Amino acid sequence: MTPRMHLHVLASGSKGNAAVVEGPAGSVLIDCGISRRELLRRADAVGCDMDRVTHVIVTHEHSDHVRGLPVFCNHFDGDVLATAGTAGGSKSLAQVPFTLVTHEQTMALAGMVVSTFPTSHDVADPFGLRFSVVSDDGELEDAIAWCTDTGFLTSEALGQLRGARILGIESNHDEQMLAHGPYPAYLRARVGGDTGHLSNAQAADALPLLVTEDTETVVALHLSEKNNTPGLCVRTLADAMGAAVTTDDDGRPEARTADGLLTICAASQEEPLTIW
Repeated sequence: MTPRMHLHVLASGSKGNAAVVEGPAGSVLIDCGISRRELLRRADAVGCDMDRVTHVIVTHEHSDHVRGLPVFCNHFDGDVLATAGTAGGSKSLAQVPFTLVTHEQTMALAGMVVSTFPTSHDVADPFGLRFSVVSDDGELEDAIAWCTDTGFLTSEALGQLRGARILGIESNHDEQMLAHGPYPAYLRARVGGDTGHLSNAQAADALPLLVTEDTETVVALHLSEKNNTPGLCVRTLADAMGAAVTTDDDGRPEARTADGLLTICAASQEEPLTIW
């Protein structure tokens, strides 16, 4: 694929989530779970022009995905897209002027084809996303897939995530760390259940099904600060793809296959990450 889009993960984790997909004719903000000031600061740090954002897409209503949205919308003239379940799922969102979409819909946004697909989380009607750029003759030129906050990968998710050049997939917890960690039993059951979060092992098991010759980067999302580490996460995903673990220029763990065609990395709660 010829890169036509870029991904900026500005925050990923239980304290707040936000990412920007840059397309040929604008950008789309995925979720807004951090303050507007911090969002703009991190975007500036990685050279992401927030003035290009034409749409906001909200995957679900949990506070770590929408906490900063009401203030952001006070300074934003574009459309804010969410399902009816998400739009009505939190009192804090009552004043947000949503444009309603469904969890299986295809839209043209910012020069991209954006498709939603259902995920499995303990909220009203969540979804994941696939962004594509298609040539005038219908050929796929680039694709970015995004899936987080799901207890398992739905059949629709498996189809939409496969073959993206950049695959963003949740890898929330290590199952042993969760089982023996500080969370009470009810929270361990929630996180590890079918409407909770994907584990490292679940994400690793999915990678051979999702990664194709077109996939260049896998970025692990929504890592738990209590029940995971970036090193453990990357190593688990790397083992599934026969990749060797090393570190990037900033000392963060990453892995690459022997042919150099696939890179595996992990997004951070605090430090923004750009994937070209």
